[in-house]
Amino acid sequence: MSSEAEPSSAPVHKRRQRYSGKNPRRFDQKYKELNAERYPDEVAKVLAAGKTPAGQHVPIMVNEVLECLFPQPGERAVDCTLGYGGHTRALWQDIQPDGHLLSLDADPIEIERTEARLRAAGMTAETFTTRRCNFAGLTKALVEQGWHEGVDVIFADLGLSSMQIDNPARGFTFKVDGPLDMRMNPQRGVSAAQWLSDISEEKLTSLLAGNADEPNAALLAKSLCLRAKQSPLKTTRALAEAVRQALPVRTSTDDVDAGVRRVFQAIRIAVNEEFGALDSLLRAIPAALKPGGRVAMLTFHSGEDRRVKKAFQDGLRSGVYLEISDEVIRATMDEQRANSRSSAAKLRWAVKATSQS
Repeated sequence: MSSEAEPSSAPVHKRRQRYSGKNPRRFDQKYKELNAERYPDEVAKVLAAGKTPAGQHVPIMVNEVLECLFPQPGERAVDCTLGYGGHTRALWQDIQPDGHLLSLDADPIEIERTEARLRAAGMTAETFTTRRCNFAGLTKALVEQGWHEGVDVIFADLGLSSMQIDNPARGFTFKVDGPLDMRMNPQRGVSAAQWLSDISEEKLTSLLAGNADEPNAALLAKSLCLRAKQSPLKTTRALAEAVRQALPVRTSTDDVDAGVRRVFQAIRIAVNEEFGALDSLLRAIPAALKPGGRVAMLTFHSGEDRRVKKAFQDGLRSGVYLEISDEVIRATMDEQRANSRSSAAKLRWAVKATSQS
């Protein structure tokens, strides 16, 4: 008989990773906020401070959106931007019983998480369908759904979701260092780093001005293109620092930060071809709506809002739309204080004519 002890087959307990200090610094260390069901009090504290919990997204102007769209029980509706599911859930509740909601999202990472959470909340396949696709594919999505006669309600929130912004691994934020990616669907296209290394100075100048109204477009494009060719900009912090160094020395801190945000915005729009997708969606909406159907769209910068405003105005003049919003609807001051990300939001709506002359 051997005198050696038999190795234990019991699983080794691994202690959950902790962080030093009062607050976590890295996104992946914020396990309390990321586990909202287990730590509701922690999430409540973050919300009470007017901030968005890590890994979550606070839906903007939900009541105003519902007032514009006036969803009714039994109707068919489309949320073109599922995201964290806040607007989707509100729309779904208003069209019950017997209504059906189709929600689209191109992000393969977030769509699965959101669908699982909404299914657990009781949104069954009989009344709620998700489809992974860009909203530019609205027409195809409706055909595949079998909704050939159109829908009663269409909604789109064009803002980047907080889950994407907050997670440095996605490359959208310069507040924390991460890979310079910025793709809403990481499985398609090229990263922002690759895109920036390939673009010409002339093209970048045009995009910085057109996508973000950047006043120093030519100066920044020249500097960034030169920098990218000397040593590729591979991280968000590297790009942000390159922008700061390129701006005039006397530029104020606030203006420097604004310049960095505009550059990130312009590149993100280009990498994801956002304006092309939005133009496709705006062209598809009239045919996708039933007579008397309603559409509402949330935009977050002038490039988006100009496109939505023009499409609705053109539709009103041509008789496609019976009525459109005269002015943009903004979040209340209370909402802006509670959720700072709502301050840039603009809401517009339109109603399809019941018949065309």
